[in-house]
Amino acid sequence: MTAVTTVEPGLVGVGYEGQPIDNFVAGLLAAGVSRLVDVRLTPISRKPGFSKSALTRALADVGISYEHRRELGNPKTNRSGFTGAPEELAAARARFAEMLREPAAADALDAVVEAGQRERVAVLCFEADQRHCHRDVVLQAAQNRLLSASGARRRRER
Repeated sequence: MTAVTTVEPGLVGVGYEGQPIDNFVAGLLAAGVSRLVDVRLTPISRKPGFSKSALTRALADVGISYEHRRELGNPKTNRSGFTGAPEELAAARARFAEMLREPAAADALDAVVEAGQRERVAVLCFEADQRHCHRDVVLQAAQNRLLSASGARRRRER
């Protein structure tokens, strides 16, 4: 009899910088990811395999769902701050966090959180270093929503 491994639901951040598509997909499988949410504003890449159509096919071949959430993309005008000095990074993160309050972004964020409660979801952007990527702000906002929801549930159960 073989052991069955279960994967805890949740959200993880992934960047594809410096990785070939095969290694990237293998890493997702090893992490138990069943859904990838692409938070690039425009899901196009010069790196083979990482544009929307090719990535969707590569993921489908191994049973991972692909979802593009443009509403969670970082506008070009805010990107340079994520690679700048600490003050610029802090300002870019704050600007992006404010953008996540827009109704379309908030709805997309809610959908990502809901999916993360059911399955292992990877949130994708390019940068290898998540601290210098807007997906870190997306994941922090998602975590805050999860904590708020669990706190509200505990209050209702009392």
